[in-house]
Amino acid sequence: MRIASWSAARLRPRARFGRPKNRLLAPEAKEVRPGSPPTFSVIVAAHQVADVIGDALESIRSQTLAPLEVIVCDDGSTDDLEAAVAPYRDEIVFLRKENGGEASAKNAAARAASGEFLVILDADDVYMPERLEALSAFAQARPDLDILTTDGFIVAAGRTVRRAYDRTWRFETADQRGAILERNFIFGLAAVRRSRFVAHGGFDESILWTTDWDLWLRLILDGSRAGCIDEPLAFYRLRETSLTARRRDLLLGKLATLEKARRNPDLVPADKPTLESSLDAYRRELDLMELRAAVAAGLPGARPRALELLRARGYARRSRLQIAAIAAAPGAAGRIVRRRANTAWTGAAGIRVPRKPRRRGTRSSSTA
Repeated sequence: MRIASWSAARLRPRARFGRPKNRLLAPEAKEVRPGSPPTFSVIVAAHQVADVIGDALESIRSQTLAPLEVIVCDDGSTDDLEAAVAPYRDEIVFLRKENGGEASAKNAAARAASGEFLVILDADDVYMPERLEALSAFAQARPDLDILTTDGFIVAAGRTVRRAYDRTWRFETADQRGAILERNFIFGLAAVRRSRFVAHGGFDESILWTTDWDLWLRLILDGSRAGCIDEPLAFYRLRETSLTARRRDLLLGKLATLEKARRNPDLVPADKPTLESSLDAYRRELDLMELRAAVAAGLPGARPRALELLRARGYARRSRLQIAAIAAAPGAAGRIVRRRANTAWTGAAGIRVPRKPRRRGTRSSSTA
């Protein structure tokens, strides 16, 4: 089975990632009565993923609890996706549409679904065999929750790098309303109650880079609550060509999502300071990223821009030191940025992944 490429010893988590804690993380609830077993519709958006989708579908085939249905939406692929899913055609609903983006494909799959929960599986990721069974037990124990997820292992360059949740990125339980205005704390391979998904119009197809965060934000501001199984039950693969590697686009998406949140009718006055603080923080991050890109490209004006950022408030000490170094010696700083970009790229959660050695005479324009 192709899933073996994921579960082989080279991807087996080592002791340094810690043992699963089997904890259920969720806001406190009073007098919650256990519910009945839910039904799950797994939805998969597929675009140019013929090389990896077999692993994803094999992981669904291997679940200890089978889903009600698996819906794969081909978002205008030009590779041989149909051949890649052929071994699974009797087990999936296969849809085709013109290319419209990830959100569009997920919405199309969701419209064809009938399960109580929609469970997202990205076509280049993999569930561990017990994931749906664990989500089912969680949903029965906490029927008040509309969004469910688990921890996962992040895989890059063919190796397990870390768990998704760690000290730098935690699942929020105490103040989910405030936290969702600051960051997306929900691991993306989530299960969402279909009735709530439909009531809020699904994913916003005009948002390209942070469509999941936008959906969780809308649901939580409208009263939904989320829970997480503190156990890594999925492999989340980072690829340099994936959206998570396109850091500037992702930052612009975060800003667009928060700007949209300003117009959300469920936003109350007490939410606005958190929202504005988040917008300021992401703008500072974007300014610093663009400064690094300019100095890496040797563009004029890097020193005045660095001095301008040094006068701005809000930057952490480490960032201020980087800005000061650029202001003092733009040329040397540019060489350092280029060297770092040639040796590693940066994906989700700021994870740096070493690049393969380049042949002499090749250059990279990346500023990861």
